[in-house]
Order: sequence, then structure tokens, then C-alpha cells
Amino acid sequence: MFKNEYGSKLLAEAVESLATLPGIGRRSALRLALHLLSEPEPNVEKFASSIVDFRSKIQFCPRCHMLSDDGSCAFCDDSSRDCRTICVVESHADVLSIENTGQYHGLYHVLGGIISPIDGVGPGDLTIKELGDRVAAGGVDEVILALSTSMEGETTAFYISRQLAQYNVKLSAIARGVGFGDDLEYTDSMTLGRSIVNRQPFKS
Repeated sequence: MFKNEYGSKLLAEAVESLATLPGIGRRSALRLALHLLSEPEPNVEKFASSIVDFRSKIQFCPRCHMLSDDGSCAFCDDSSRDCRTICVVESHADVLSIENTGQYHGLYHVLGGIISPIDGVGPGDLTIKELGDRVAAGGVDEVILALSTSMEGETTAFYISRQLAQYNVKLSAIARGVGFGDDLEYTDSMTLGRSIVNRQPFKS
């Protein structure tokens, strides 16, 4: 049941929906809803349509699992990138964070999460097998484990290192400029960029 504090059920529904977005509280949701109300209707319709299209039409690259409009993603299709280096990340947001540093020019592999038994996430729920298949196919010299420095991230990195141990590939981890427990998505660009450039051999 919606609260009467807004004086409108429609406004209350809009606020409730907007407040489900990460980092958006009820006050911010109310401001956004009222802003949308002040916009010309075609602008709001275009805004809503773009969200619906994004959710319904977005695809995932069959190679690296990054977001894609159609088939392979822009990174895998870019012939100027170093195809012999793969940076392994937890999420799509991490790819964008690393790209924002301007310090990395190889390919990516999005795991879709990290191993977390308490949350019911095991190796089979991630794209670790697909990563192994990419390395097994040859042509990869280095795999950079750019995962969060939490216990779950460390566990995931260790598991991946064991899976790739049979292949002649260099394993690296981002330098400790990223503090323990930090998520890459929220690390500033300069720190993250230095962590990529100053990566160290992975030690299990």
C-alpha cells in the first residue's frame, strides 16, 4: 500500500520504482520523478524507451561476455587491441572502470561475479570454464586477474590460477594500490590505472 505523503498514487509508484535503483534513496527518487514530470512528454517517452530497449535487446559477447549490441563486443572486434593479453574482471562495470584509466589495451573476460559460497555462487555459476577454453585455444601470453581484493575475490583468483596452471601462460594480479576489500568499480582512475600498469606475478 502506497503512502499518502505524496498526494498521488502515480507519483508514489514512480518514486517506489526509482528508489529501487542503486544509490537512489526516496528523496532522490522524488526529485527525479518531479524532474521527469517537468520534462516534455516526448523526452520522457524517449528516456523510458531507451531503458526498455537496453534491457530487452542487450546481448553478451560470446567470447568475453562483455555487453554487446549484436554479436561480438567492440573490444573483441578492435584489431588494434593486444589479443594476447586477457584481463579477467568480475563485472561489466569493472571493464568500463579499467577502460577509463586509458592504461590497458588488451582484451577482457567478464566472470559475471566471484565465488561466494555464502551467497550460493560457485565456479560453475561463473564463466571460468569459458576462460579456460580461451587460454587452451592458444594465442594468449598473459592473464591479468583484476578482481576485487576481498576474501571472495582472492578465492576466485586462486581457483582460476589452479585451472590455468596446466597452460603455459603468465598469470598476473593488479598491484596493491587497490586496498584490501575494495571493488574496482569504485576505485579512482589514477589508482586503478597504476595498479594495472604495475601488476605483479600472481602468487597462489
